[in-house]
Amino acid sequence: MVIKQLSVFIENREGRLEHVTEILSDHGINIASFSLADTSEYGMLRMIVSDPEKGRNVLKEEGFSAMLTDVIAVKIAQKVGTLHEILKVLFDASISVEYMYTLATAGKDTSIIMKLSNLTKALQVLEGNSYVVCAAEEAYNINNCVDK
Repeated sequence: MVIKQLSVFIENREGRLEHVTEILSDHGINIASFSLADTSEYGMLRMIVSDPEKGRNVLKEEGFSAMLTDVIAVKIAQKVGTLHEILKVLFDASISVEYMYTLATAGKDTSIIMKLSNLTKALQVLEGNSYVVCAAEEAYNINNCVDK
C-alpha cells in the first residue's frame, strides 16, 4: 500500500528545523520517522507523520515549502542479509531505489520507507515475494507497523 511522506525544504539557518517540529507538535501531529539531508544552502526533511495532509497544510500556512510524496513501508526482519534480500528482489525486477530510511521501530523487526522508481510494480514484486507492506494507518502509527 502506498503511504504519504511529508517533505519539507528547510533553509540551513539556525532554528528552522526546530520551528518545523514546533508547528507539527502544536497541531498534534506525531513524527513516526524522519530523514534529514542537507546541502550548503538548504535541507530536505522527509517524514512519516500521523496526519500528512494536515502537516503539509499547517507548514505551508507558516511559509514552508512542503509537499506529499508517495512511498511504501516494507516490514523486514532484523537479521543479517534481509536488506540485501529485498534490494536484490527489487534489482532483479529493474526497480530503482531513489532513497530509503528506517521507520522507527518498537519491536524485534523493523520497517523501511522506500521511494522507488515504480511503486505499482514494486508493490506487486514485494507482495509476490512474501514481503509485508504497511498500510497507511499502520505507518502513521508506528506501533502498528512492526512485529512485536
